[in-house]
Amino acid sequence: MPYSTEQIRNVALAGHPGAGKTTLFEALLHAGGTVQAAGSVERGTTVSDYDPVERDRGHSVDSAIASIDYAGGRDQAVHLNLIDAPGYPDFRGPALSALAAVETVAIVVDADAGIGYGTQRMMEHARARKLCRVLVVNKIDHPGARLGPLLEQLRSSFGPEVLPLNLPAEGGRRVVDCFWQSTGTSNLGPVADWHQKIIDQVVEINETVMDRYLDQGESGLRGEELHDAFEQCLREGHLVPVCFVSARSGAGVRELLDIAARLFPHPGEGNPPPFLNGTGEQALAVACGPDPNAHVIADVFKIINDPFVGKLGIFRVYQGTVKRDMQLFVDDGRKPFKVAHLYRIRGKDHLDMAQAIPGDIAAVAKIEDLHFDAVLHDSHDEDHIHLAPLAFPRPMFGLAIEATRKGQEQKLATALHRLSEEDPCFRVEHEAETNETVIRGLSDLHLRINLDRLKERHGVEVTSRAPRIAYRETIGAAAEGHHRHKKQTGGAGQFGEVALRIEPLPRGAGFEFVDAVKGGTIPGQYMPAVEKGVRQVLQAGAIAGYPIQDVRVTVHDGKHHAVDSKEVAFVAAGRKAFLDAIGKARGQVLEPIVDLEVTSPEVQVGDITGGLASKRARITGTEAAHGEIVVKAQVPLSELEGYAAELKSVTAGKGRYRLEFSHYEPVPASVQQRLVEAYRPRQEED
Repeated sequence: MPYSTEQIRNVALAGHPGAGKTTLFEALLHAGGTVQAAGSVERGTTVSDYDPVERDRGHSVDSAIASIDYAGGRDQAVHLNLIDAPGYPDFRGPALSALAAVETVAIVVDADAGIGYGTQRMMEHARARKLCRVLVVNKIDHPGARLGPLLEQLRSSFGPEVLPLNLPAEGGRRVVDCFWQSTGTSNLGPVADWHQKIIDQVVEINETVMDRYLDQGESGLRGEELHDAFEQCLREGHLVPVCFVSARSGAGVRELLDIAARLFPHPGEGNPPPFLNGTGEQALAVACGPDPNAHVIADVFKIINDPFVGKLGIFRVYQGTVKRDMQLFVDDGRKPFKVAHLYRIRGKDHLDMAQAIPGDIAAVAKIEDLHFDAVLHDSHDEDHIHLAPLAFPRPMFGLAIEATRKGQEQKLATALHRLSEEDPCFRVEHEAETNETVIRGLSDLHLRINLDRLKERHGVEVTSRAPRIAYRETIGAAAEGHHRHKKQTGGAGQFGEVALRIEPLPRGAGFEFVDAVKGGTIPGQYMPAVEKGVRQVLQAGAIAGYPIQDVRVTVHDGKHHAVDSKEVAFVAAGRKAFLDAIGKARGQVLEPIVDLEVTSPEVQVGDITGGLASKRARITGTEAAHGEIVVKAQVPLSELEGYAAELKSVTAGKGRYRLEFSHYEPVPASVQQRLVEAYRPRQEED
């Protein structure tokens, strides 16, 4: 179907896990004629859950895209781009990425379970992004559904602007419109009552419409005026419509398509995309309108590393027209790439398309420079333009991994890079201090899914364990150290003697090396060798095998030999003199302390503070925020292993946390003894 920007609707289906988003996605594709029969989650035949991991687990772990060319029943032909976003908080990265590509977020609510944590969070994210929000109540024909109380709960939680566009009837076997018509009955009372509420809500947004309505009643309102006022209500958050459906039976599904066609905003409506020019505090807002003849500006919101097509970059066009064979730049790159193929995405299928106009969602393949949030453009005037970044949760859960088979290290590194390209909440880090490759994500499940993909997609098996804690060592008192290195072999010997003093520095001060030698007892050319020996100990540790910090080393005396003194001798003398001093200076092991913020429903605060107290945490405060409680504490990082799973269990998945490094503190004596004893066998091996 040929279409214009005004006929495009971009909608993401989001919400709490288990609400039926994927089933609704299938029902909409079927009702719109995209597929001949709706797929089944249970049978693994859906368009969106095509990944083997998703089929095995029976739920979405990634977002999926498909489109519908819907003629509608009232000359409302539209091209509807649908994104099915995962509901589990473990896969929040792909879900939030979808927000960068749509004007409307349809948040699906389970009629049986009611408002879940995912419902609340996605409503907050969509509101923060100034997107139009629609609540879709699914499973309205289930025997346990209590739709009246649920609607009141939605209005109580999200405000009086939550009003239904249609109403369930005949026990959820069908729905009746209450926006365009004012007669009939429903399971929630007379249609006229709800019709009056929503019309009053819509017309009060626009003075012209309000005046005509007061003068002439509804008969004086033209359809176009009502649409414009409705769209303004959505854009300003003055109205959050509710639509009732049963994705299984199809009740309300075609009506939802009609509502999207007639009332949802097209890319020229809604709030303008938050484009910026530059970075940091100097970044300026940039106007970007859906002009098909302007320079191209498109944003890559999803990366797929397809085993057959290669890297696939899926983007939303905001300005200009992307055509096959044209040249595009990536960010501020100097070298353009050629759009050899342009694809429309339908689940795992890639369909050729000739061009993508403003509002379109399309894809290009085999462009290695593409990355999440890259901007595609056809003029260097747009080199520094980008969308305002999304607020992704910080990946806190970590696993240290290594390839099971030797020789696969490079293959593992390549595979991890590809996985991190696909998910903005999956990170790969190399911890230099512990010499570990650490993957970080939002939960143990999130990381296990990626480990499964490492094996299935890339043929790399790994072993995993908890990351080592980056402990440090320091000293608690000043001390003197001395060593004479003397070695005589058949020819020239080795001689170097060093006397030094060490003293503790304030926490976080690092390391200082001071040359206080007088009289040339250690010639200047050997002082770098002494410092090298000292730094060898700093890196390797002295009491438990961890780097040493917050210490000043002052070399004040020594001896040399005119013939036998060499750099290697003073390296050895400096190292052993430093070790001698540390043995007298009350060596301490330091552990990293983090600032922790835990956000949860108020009812679980007691369990959370009690749990933190058992982890040697110091509670520093609590505060209320958006109906939740934020607990602030300082906690040893070593005590937080497994905390993500613990918090999920305590709060039924509603809790979340973030942490940042604060400082180092000495560990308790019992912990230091354990670390020292674990280090002794390694010393003996060395």
